[in-house]
Amino acid sequence: MSATAVAPSLKREVGFYEASIGKKLVMAVTGAILFLFVIGHLLGNLQVYLGPEVLNAYARKLRELGPLLWVVRGVLLVSVLLHIVTGVQLWLANRAARPVGYIRRNWVEGSFSSRTMILSGPLIGLFVLYHLLHLTFGTVHPEFNHELDVYANVVRGFQQVPASLAYIAAMVFLGFHLSHGIWSMFQSVGWNHPRFMPPIQKAAVVLAVLIVAGNISIPVAVLAGIVR
Repeated sequence: MSATAVAPSLKREVGFYEASIGKKLVMAVTGAILFLFVIGHLLGNLQVYLGPEVLNAYARKLRELGPLLWVVRGVLLVSVLLHIVTGVQLWLANRAARPVGYIRRNWVEGSFSSRTMILSGPLIGLFVLYHLLHLTFGTVHPEFNHELDVYANVVRGFQQVPASLAYIAAMVFLGFHLSHGIWSMFQSVGWNHPRFMPPIQKAAVVLAVLIVAGNISIPVAVLAGIVR
């Protein structure tokens, strides 16, 4: 393909992204990818309740994926970066469209989740970085056996109260982020119908609560001595 043929195509793609609808579509697609990861990550982590053999076998299977695992990690990393950058761009564009602040802000128009999206996103990103350093790469705790005994690492990690509290706080922010992000993802792709949106919003809240409860249950179970 010639350079002259590539240039117009690239120009169209860049122009599409520069438009608000393009950014919203990028947010929807990357949000869907990250949401699927959150579900998969939760289902994997909940295997801690099945004992060390099951969780460690699951971890070994992930490592055995080899290059495919790094491809998945690469897709997730790109999705996270695009999601954050695009989200900030949309937020700045919305602020620029309303440069004069409201004399009296009507907080009823937007939920707490929607108002804190710009805050919860970066906080979750920082937590993910800490979580990886904590339990995946072993930078925070190099004495952990990160290759053979994932179960023991989880227990030892969450036995530290500050680490558990940080995890729980991050999951609360994740819940707020998901409760708004899930339904706005449908809205971004055109499913903004008065008949369908209310049940989608309710389903988003239910899913967010279930995900948060599942994730929080792990450090709570470790601190309570149920998982040890």
